[in-house]
Amino acid sequence: MLKKSVFCVAALLCLAVTATHAQSTDSLTGKLANFPSRLFGRIQSQTASLNQQLTSQTQRYLARMARQEQRMQQKLSSVDSNAAKSLFANSQQQYAALGAQIKADTGNRQTTFSGQYHPYADTLQGAMAFLRQNPQVLASGTAGKLSGLSPQVQAKLQAASTQFQALQAKMQDADIVKAYVQSRQQQISQYLAAHENLVGALGKPLAGMQQEQVYYAQRVQQYKAMLSDPSALAQEALSMLGRLPAFRSFMTNHSQLGSLFHLPGNYSSVQAVNGLQTKEQVAGLVKSQISAGGAAGASAMQANLQSAQSALDGYKDKLSKLGLGGGDAQLPVNPKTNDQHTKSFLGRLQYSFNFQTTHNSIYYPSLLTFGLGLGYKLGHSNVIGIGASYEMGTGNGINHIAITGNGLGLRSFTTIKIKSSFSLYAGLEYNYTTPFTNYQQLKQLEYWTRSGLIGVQKTVSMKSNVFKQTTLALLWDFLSYQQVPQTQPLIFRIGYNF
Repeated sequence: MLKKSVFCVAALLCLAVTATHAQSTDSLTGKLANFPSRLFGRIQSQTASLNQQLTSQTQRYLARMARQEQRMQQKLSSVDSNAAKSLFANSQQQYAALGAQIKADTGNRQTTFSGQYHPYADTLQGAMAFLRQNPQVLASGTAGKLSGLSPQVQAKLQAASTQFQALQAKMQDADIVKAYVQSRQQQISQYLAAHENLVGALGKPLAGMQQEQVYYAQRVQQYKAMLSDPSALAQEALSMLGRLPAFRSFMTNHSQLGSLFHLPGNYSSVQAVNGLQTKEQVAGLVKSQISAGGAAGASAMQANLQSAQSALDGYKDKLSKLGLGGGDAQLPVNPKTNDQHTKSFLGRLQYSFNFQTTHNSIYYPSLLTFGLGLGYKLGHSNVIGIGASYEMGTGNGINHIAITGNGLGLRSFTTIKIKSSFSLYAGLEYNYTTPFTNYQQLKQLEYWTRSGLIGVQKTVSMKSNVFKQTTLALLWDFLSYQQVPQTQPLIFRIGYNF
């Protein structure tokens, strides 16, 4: 009787555990039924845009490199035609082949993982592959009856996965392009080192190739950074998937990292989804691998690591001397390389706000002038732009405060970096300094005065991120002496750049 009672209790406990696990799984499945399927459309549109930009940038880059080599070949042919044929043999065909490859690459071919590892991209690609193979995870329905994915969601998932796969393949193609151009530059550099008399003819085009290589590497790095920046929607989706044991098991076997290392069971869990493996996890894996070696295992591993590090440092020194850095390394070129060259037009815009005060005089009350500016960054902290201002009168002293509209102005300006945080400021401004009641009065040009400004502007370095772009400008209006009545010659402005 006692045995039967114990057996019944054990059976009930097993049923309870099974029911609890089933309830937890059903609850999780219910949450995944609300999986943000709109994520697929967003991934598809974003990756398609990056795909197009990377392809276009690479094709233009290859075309410029091909033209540079063609010019150098023509110059060298006039001196040594045989050397020109040998040095530039098939280079034009190779540039064309690389351009065609990155345009047509869809990511369907089997490639070995190489280059920089991007955890988010790896996890997202694995997530889409997992959902394609397991559509029942996102099944939805009512009254306990689940239905498959709708054709619309399936189409979005397939399109997003295809675009994402193609983009990653083209990222690898971009690395191949960079490696090829670096090898071409190395060959030309070696030839010039043996023929110093040709440095004057071929040195400048080679320097241009090196500079373009830096710009292209920066563009590719920007695209990779955009690819590795998860949105809040993607983080939410990956967090939901990370709770599924089946997804964690899938990532262990099919991710890029999983193909290289044996990953722990909690890979892509909620804790690991954002940062993947921590240093502590890696250290634990290394420790477990060398524990079989006994007491001498750690010392042997340390010795091997030191030997490998020494060898790696030696290779890096040799590569740097040859001008090759591999991967995303940048070539040693002119330090005056334009740091704005790789940015888009909107990315080079700078918005500014400033204000200044003017003391009252016989003809003018105290003024508080607010200005807005829109600048375009030419590079190296050099900016050219336009703006507008509004003059607000504050009266004639503390006892006679009166807020009035006293005019407005139009501005043009440029700033040129001098040293560190100091810049030269120059500008031409037109100011309407008479109170007006309607805009028809602004057409009377005789009421507009000119100001020619030149001075020094300093960008104040502050610890606060809010005020780190604060600017202080001391300006001299060299046209103020021509005004009747004369305006204030020295102007002090406080501003902020966005």
